[in-house]
Amino acid sequence: MRLPMKDGNIDNETLCRMADAFIDSGLNYFDTAHGYHNGASETAFRECVSARHDREEFLITDKLTDPYFKEQKDIRPFFEQQLEWCGVDYFDFYLMHAQDNGNYRKFQRCKAYETAMEMKDEGLIRHFGISFHDKAEVLDMILTDHPEVEAVQIQLNYVDYHDTSIDSKAVYEVCEKHGKPVIVMEPVKGGTLVNLPKEADSILRGLDGGSNASYALRFAGSFPNIAMVLSGMSDIEQMNDNLSSMRDFVPLSETEMEALDRVYGIFESMDLIPCTKCRYCIEENQCPKDILIPDIFSALNSYQTFHNWNSQYYYNTSLTTNGHGKASDCIGCKKCEKVCPQHLEIVNLLKNAAKTFES
Repeated sequence: MRLPMKDGNIDNETLCRMADAFIDSGLNYFDTAHGYHNGASETAFRECVSARHDREEFLITDKLTDPYFKEQKDIRPFFEQQLEWCGVDYFDFYLMHAQDNGNYRKFQRCKAYETAMEMKDEGLIRHFGISFHDKAEVLDMILTDHPEVEAVQIQLNYVDYHDTSIDSKAVYEVCEKHGKPVIVMEPVKGGTLVNLPKEADSILRGLDGGSNASYALRFAGSFPNIAMVLSGMSDIEQMNDNLSSMRDFVPLSETEMEALDRVYGIFESMDLIPCTKCRYCIEENQCPKDILIPDIFSALNSYQTFHNWNSQYYYNTSLTTNGHGKASDCIGCKKCEKVCPQHLEIVNLLKNAAKTFES
């Protein structure tokens, strides 16, 4: 996710350099899913990693995602196609993707967990897990139903850890309760924790240490039950910064934790939209009006943060041109809300965007 792009496609030349630097540094864990980059993430992995590196040099995680199966009989053919797309004979980890109280019922009905375990018994999957987007009590239910789950991927960062709508703290504690190692996604909250408001940025600059991203990554890695911290990286500079933060990992000090608490307080007072730009809401032709929802929310947050004309200009010149819909074009179908991992009230938020940028 969030791979380097060039002319609307994944920039494989840059991605190869990034993957080589990652592996040369002694790191080895790659994460993909069929929905990322509209299906191009898996084939990019094949072309830039599995076709160029020995199999023992990397671990690869893929996922079973709700839109790509309707019945149990659909799961294995899709899985076999994923192996082909990624250019591997087995997955080191295979996750039931974006589990929540709604889609979990479908996974249960289609015996997705049982099917995955059969493929694990056949050696096609080395480790079985879930990625999760819901409240702690739902995760507790799933892990009680399925003790065979070996790892849980959750959203964890220093803003969402305190946010009761995301419930990261309680979700992490459920993983601890069930003895499940945690894989962290969104440690930098889709880049939100890099480009901080001026007051928040000055707090971290006052620490005289690493980059804003480094503090976010180290926060996620400082908990005892963390097995892996993921980061979507779009260029070699981000790769090098992350490597410098994690190669010789040091947990956050008490002073650094206190600074992040102060930064969180600033975010809380600004009431920003907690969108991580995962783009689930617009991929696979999800929006019938082709509204660039994450980009509009980013512009709205920027306007809220900096109160300058750039956000208005960006909205008018980039986000609603080339056939893209305006915020006011939303028809309220709520297809986007059904797939949003953050459970945002997107329809109402688009109304706010229309009021801000179009009135």
